[in-house]
Amino acid sequence: MSLVLANVLPVFILILLGWLIAKSGLLKAETGDALGEFVFKIAVPMLIFRTLATAHFEGVSPFRLWTAYFIGVAITWTIGAFMAKRAFGRDAKVAVIAGMSASFANNVFIGLPLVDHIVGQDGLVAISILLAIHLPIMMIVGTVLMESASAKVDGTAARGIVAVLKQVGTNLARNPLVIALTLGLAFNLSGLSMNAPVALVVDQIAGSASPAALISIGMALTRYPIKGDLGLSSTAAVLKLFLMPASVFAACQLLNLRPDWTAALVLTSSVPTGINAWLIAQRFRSSQSLAASVISITTAFGVISVSMWAWLLS
Repeated sequence: MSLVLANVLPVFILILLGWLIAKSGLLKAETGDALGEFVFKIAVPMLIFRTLATAHFEGVSPFRLWTAYFIGVAITWTIGAFMAKRAFGRDAKVAVIAGMSASFANNVFIGLPLVDHIVGQDGLVAISILLAIHLPIMMIVGTVLMESASAKVDGTAARGIVAVLKQVGTNLARNPLVIALTLGLAFNLSGLSMNAPVALVVDQIAGSASPAALISIGMALTRYPIKGDLGLSSTAAVLKLFLMPASVFAACQLLNLRPDWTAALVLTSSVPTGINAWLIAQRFRSSQSLAASVISITTAFGVISVSMWAWLLS
C-alpha cells in the first residue's frame, strides 16, 4: 500500500499546491486561467499526439474499451439521477446535473497525468482512445437531457437533436484535443517518424502536461466552494468515487479487456468530477452549487478512492 500511495500522492499534492498558490494570492487567478489554457490547448494535445503517433495498436479494436467505460457511465449517471429524484425529491433538471456530476470524470487534467504516472505508455494509449469520444458523447447526452428537462420544468421549447449535434460538432471541430487525436492517428498511419530535434521538442512540451495540468486544476478549485445541497452532492460524490470505477471494472472483466487498459480505465473513472459538469449547470442556470460542491468534494477525497483502486489493481 505504501508503494501505491507513493505513486498516487504526488498527483494530489500537485493539485493541493495549485490550490494553495491561488488561495494565498501568490499567483493571480488570471495566471491559473492562462496555465489551464496552455495545458488544454498546447501541453495535453501534444501529449496525446505523441502517444498516438508512436503507439503500436496491432489491430486492437477500441469498441470494447469504449463499451466498458460507458457501461460504467450509464450505470452511475442513471443511479445518480434516480437518487436525486426519488431520495431527495429534486426536479428533472437537478437530476440531470446530479447524474452528470456523478459520472463525468476529469480525464484530461487528472486522469491523463494519473494514468501516465501509474500505468505508463500503454495506459496513455487507452485514455487517448477514450478521449476520442468521451467529451462528444458526454456533452451531447448532457445537453440533450438538460434541454428535455428544461422543457418539462420550465415549459421552454427543447431544441431538436440535430440542432444540438450541430452546435456540439462545431465546438468539437475546433477542440485542440480532437485535433491532436486526429493528427496523432494520421501520423501513426502514415508510417512517418519524427527526426531527433522535433521529437525532443514534442517530448519536452508533452512532459510539461502532467504537472501543469494538476497545478492548474488546483488553482481552479478555489472557484468551486462546497456549499448548498450537501446531502445530494455528497451522495453524487460517493457514486463518482466508488460506484463508477466499480462499474467500469466489472464491465472490463465482463468484456475481457487487457489488464493495462483495464487499469487505465478504472483509474481514470475513479478520479474527481470534471469541470464540464459545472459548465452544463451554468449553461442552463440550474444546480451550479451542486456541481461545484461535487467537484470540490471528489477532489478533496479523490486520493482515497484512487489509492484504493490502484491498490486493488496492483
